[in-house]
Amino acid sequence: MQNNRQPAPISSKALSFRLLALAVAMFGFGFLLVPIYDAFCEITGFGGKTADSAAVDVVEMVDQSREVSLEFVTTVNQYAPWEFRSSTDGMTVHPGGIYEATFIARNLTDKHKTAQAVPSVAPQQAASFFKKLECFCFTKQEFMPGEEKEMPVRFIVDSDLPEYIDTITLSYTFFDTARLTDDSAEMAHPEHPASKTGSHNVTR
Repeated sequence: MQNNRQPAPISSKALSFRLLALAVAMFGFGFLLVPIYDAFCEITGFGGKTADSAAVDVVEMVDQSREVSLEFVTTVNQYAPWEFRSSTDGMTVHPGGIYEATFIARNLTDKHKTAQAVPSVAPQQAASFFKKLECFCFTKQEFMPGEEKEMPVRFIVDSDLPEYIDTITLSYTFFDTARLTDDSAEMAHPEHPASKTGSHNVTR
């Protein structure tokens, strides 16, 4: 005799439970995307992102037969009360060698200020080969009223840098941390005029 029995229908309670479990799983996956993406950028240099801590155990042979041009670009975030520049427009380096560049910032106000520098490397393919050993961008910088600081960055351009890359641009954007906090709050309220407009001051 042929069995014509149909599967029992899923109860509404069981279906609701399955849908809830699916929603929780999707939320968890979305939550993990951000750290996964950050790790991907840090490893590959995608998007020009550089590491936010010092490189360790970096011992390389200097490639004296090859030269790479470095360009320095400094940017002050919108309305930030700073003067910010590099001591030189650039330098020529040999891959594998340890070098140091100096950046200068001055608090233009009569108040205590805290700043944070955010680095970027272009082209993005070079980011993972630019290794910072010491950098003022690793921590927030405290400034007394009117204070000027010389801030070093020590680095190595990895000898494995692809041959087709002969110029690297190292950029820093200088943020007033108090203003950055205010901007984040304004972005949470789109009706605020400051969330609709913005500008940057760029110096070389």
